[in-house]
Amino acid sequence: MEFTYVLPGWEGSVANGRVLHDALRRANGLRVPNGCYYLVDAGYTNCKAFLAPFRGQQYRLKEWEDGTQPRNAQEYFNMKHSHARNVIERCFGLLNSRWVILCSPSFFPIKTQNRIILACCLLHNFIMHEMPNDVPDPIPKDECENDEEDEVEDNDDLITAVELFRVVNWVA
Repeated sequence: MEFTYVLPGWEGSVANGRVLHDALRRANGLRVPNGCYYLVDAGYTNCKAFLAPFRGQQYRLKEWEDGTQPRNAQEYFNMKHSHARNVIERCFGLLNSRWVILCSPSFFPIKTQNRIILACCLLHNFIMHEMPNDVPDPIPKDECENDEEDEVEDNDDLITAVELFRVVNWVA
């Protein structure tokens, strides 16, 4: 339930592939440790370090609510992928519950908005690390609509504090 990489600054209507491509090409951009994978949605194809669900197979968890079991390996994979995606969506929901400023229109300059997003994500990670049972009450859906859909298990090889120093210098 923590963020491993945050790349603010793109508008919501841009294609996800462009954002991912930008994140991978940056000097200090997204790096996936060997043997690890990031989940991507069905708009992507499976490739090294990125796992998309199988197309044409059941995907949503509610499709298995009645006790139906996956019929093949692809449906089983999709069920597990959907499970993990729900965790990711809960993480975004928790971020929005904690920091209501992310749910309302902002009139700050883009650079300031990006810093606010980074600061909220860093504070969220700090709280999750130090006080994992501190979960705020959810914000009613009509107060905060967020279509973010895009967790890697804890791994000591991941660098999660790089942006922290940049933000701390900005705050100080």
